[in-house]
Formats: sequence, structure tokens, C-alpha cells
Amino acid sequence: MNQPDVSFELFPPKRPDGVEALLGVAKDLAALDPAFISVTYGAGGSSRERTLGVTAAIAKEAPVAGHITCVGASCADVDAVLKEYWAAGVRRIVALRGDSLDGIGARYKPHAQGYAYANDLIAGAKKIADFDVSVGCYPETHPDARGLQDELDNLKRKIDAGADRAISQFFFEPEVFLRYRDAAADAGIDKPIVPGIMLQPNFKGLQKMARLCGAFVPLKVSSAYDGLDDDAKARDRVTVDLSTQICTRLANEGVDAFHFYTMNKSALATEVCRNLGISKDRRAA
Repeated sequence: MNQPDVSFELFPPKRPDGVEALLGVAKDLAALDPAFISVTYGAGGSSRERTLGVTAAIAKEAPVAGHITCVGASCADVDAVLKEYWAAGVRRIVALRGDSLDGIGARYKPHAQGYAYANDLIAGAKKIADFDVSVGCYPETHPDARGLQDELDNLKRKIDAGADRAISQFFFEPEVFLRYRDAAADAGIDKPIVPGIMLQPNFKGLQKMARLCGAFVPLKVSSAYDGLDDDAKARDRVTVDLSTQICTRLANEGVDAFHFYTMNKSALATEVCRNLGISKDRRAA
């Protein structure tokens, strides 16, 4: 199996004193020679300053992508963030519609003076600078989508607006992703679709996240974590094993890139990458 490309997602620390620890995580991940490390952006830009600062700092260690959303901000405010990214040397963004300010599951309402949807945001970003743009997609369909065709139509709009690739929401069954990839190709979507792999060893947290985004949790997954609430090391092992199995199956079907939702922990991502034949400091090899 050839070494795949990898990328990683981090989220900005809630407290200023967490920045140093996060930069340490980013440095560990940078040794794996990722295509990029992305930094999430809170609803309505609630973590704007921390996101910008952390993103600019990580850019010194590895290629970095800053998240940007439509939620709760005018076009002028969003454009200002995009210009700050570019000025800081950030050439990649992850452009998302974002979730309602009333919480995930609440009805989304575009800002009156803002970019209404992700495709509008992408078009606006491309007018500001030649960003490399990643977008989201949902193999089990977005909670707001009326079905698979609606999901694919929306992805096509984002690709047509200038997106360079799509990164999927997490899932637990490789066939779910493979069917989606094939359906996207049939729909004329010719940009890469990168599977998103969740590295969340807290099963209760994982279940909650899955409910919110509509990801099905198979019995084999829940059974693997059963009885491990008080055994963090065992949960870590299960997370690594399950993630490795998903990635290996996908790699055997021609998937050559993976995006890891790291939960700001580098150890699990590093171990999964090692299982895939990716070692630290491979840049020097």
C-alpha cells in the first residue's frame, strides 16, 4: 500500500494558556508531513482571534488551512477574516456554511448581510485571493438535505464555485463512503473527496457527535467500546484499531488521502498513520 496523503483538524483552545500545548500538538503532527493542518472556527466567529493567532503560528510548522463559516457575520466581516488569513501567509481555507447560532439541529438562517451558503462564501473568497479551498460533504447526507441527490447537488454547487476538494463528515462503515464517492463521480463531481476519520476515544462523546451529524454507529463499534468507560488506554486502542481498519479498507479501494479529526491529540493520529506506513519525519526520508 502506497503512503497516502494525510491532513489533520485541530480546534483552538478555549483558554489563552492552552495555545502553547496546542502548538506542541501541531508540531508533532507536522512531523508526519501532512498536506495541511486545519484549525476550526467557532460559530459566528466566536473563536476568531484565537483561530487567527493559532493558524498563523501553525503556518510556521506546516501547511495550514483556516476554517471560515457564513454564520452570524456579514460579508464584510468574513472578507476581513479572509484578508487576515492571506496576510498571515495562510493560503488554504476550509469553507463551510456552519451551524445555526441556536445550536446544531436548529434551523439555519442566513445572515441578512452575509454569504448565504458555502458556495456563496467560496465565490467570495476566490474574489479576494486564490485560496486553495476545501469544503464539507456528508456520505450519510447532511441533516438538512432531503436525500442523497440534494446532498450531491449542494456539493456540486460548491465545486462549481471553486472548491478544490471535499472532506467528508466522519462515518464508521467504509462502504458508506465508497458508495458516496461513486455517486459523486456519477453526478459529474471530479474533485477529490477525502474521507474524514474521527479519532474520539470517548464513546459517549462520539455517540453525541454522531447523533448531531446523522452518522450511523454500527453495533460492532458500540460493542468494541462496551465496558471501557473507566479504561482510557483500552478506549485509545479501540479507536486506533477501528480507524486503521476503516483506512486500510478504503486504501484497498483506491483512496489515497485521509483527513483526521484529532480532538487536539496527536498520539492517536500518529499511531494510525504509523499503521498506514506513515512515520514521523518522513519529510527527511
